[in-house]
Amino acid sequence: MLYLDVPTSRDLSALNDARADVCVSIYLPTTPITQDIQKARIKLANLAREAVRQLEEAGTDKRQLAALQEHLHDLADDDEFWKYQAHSLAVFATPESLRTYRLANKLVQIVEVSDRFHLKPLIRAITFPHAAHVLAISENAVRLVEVSPDLPAATVKVPDLPKDAASAVGKSTINDRSPSGRVHGSEGQKVRLAQYVRKVDAALRPILAGSDVPLILAATQPVEAIFRSVSSISALPQAISGSHDRTSDADLADAARPILDAYYEEQIADFRALFDTRKGQRRTTTDISNAARAATFGNIDRLLIDIDEVVDGIIDEETGAVTFNEAGDARNYGVVDEIAGRALRTGAKVLGVRKDDIPGGKSLAAILRSPL
Repeated sequence: MLYLDVPTSRDLSALNDARADVCVSIYLPTTPITQDIQKARIKLANLAREAVRQLEEAGTDKRQLAALQEHLHDLADDDEFWKYQAHSLAVFATPESLRTYRLANKLVQIVEVSDRFHLKPLIRAITFPHAAHVLAISENAVRLVEVSPDLPAATVKVPDLPKDAASAVGKSTINDRSPSGRVHGSEGQKVRLAQYVRKVDAALRPILAGSDVPLILAATQPVEAIFRSVSSISALPQAISGSHDRTSDADLADAARPILDAYYEEQIADFRALFDTRKGQRRTTTDISNAARAATFGNIDRLLIDIDEVVDGIIDEETGAVTFNEAGDARNYGVVDEIAGRALRTGAKVLGVRKDDIPGGKSLAAILRSPL
């Protein structure tokens, strides 16, 4: 099982807004296999030392450095924490606080030091988690299956999840007639199924509410349609059709992965199509300087960013003018990351992708709200 604590949109917003004299962002690959986790702990220690080196060169106050190091050392020494990992770990530290997120994506190793956090890789983890939950639901059974990129799929234990539709509504069958005669036949069955789905929804809500991991339904009609109309939990439009009471978790995962791939490809394809349309209207840019100005003045509607590349520099808070630097240090930061942050703060939709997915193979591509 992957132990995930992917940040919510609110978490991302709080990290994006954070400003301090010392902000350290560390990303490193990890493993859910506990006996192999020591390499990741060593990598964290090495990256922490690199962060401290940059801060020392920048003349950071020794008391702040000591407080920061204490947070990072405590994390490295926490045996219980390292028992439960996923494929990547994100660490955001200041002298006053430390936040960690265990992620399903395999992210590259990186350390960034600035007055703000480096969030591009985290945006990628939220955009395309390569993980899903599959809800296999029918009149006769229901279970929630966790699908991860590499580990075997597994059924999730959900407190208070009904066993089936009949027991959920306190009946031996959902096809019986009520004393008043109102609930009977196919219409009566739909009423009972709706009651059942509401109980399933209530049980799932504490686990799935606020999660950015997609939910895929594995169901027949009318259960699928009833779930979509009754449940407060949104599921991807494409479902795994048919009855899956006896389908193994592994087979459900195999059926879910093409749906996930199609979902991600559709998002990128939609962006490209709109980008081509807006290009003729002078409402696109792949230029970092233009995008920085647009983000500063709230003119970005949608944005694709390359999650791997770091372009160091500084963006003026008022004008959006970019000053590029050849090397990273404790004074500058990733300018594409900062563009993404400013775009998010003004309501833009931001997707973290690989460079091959960006028009022209650039560091970013922006669709603007008004012409340049």
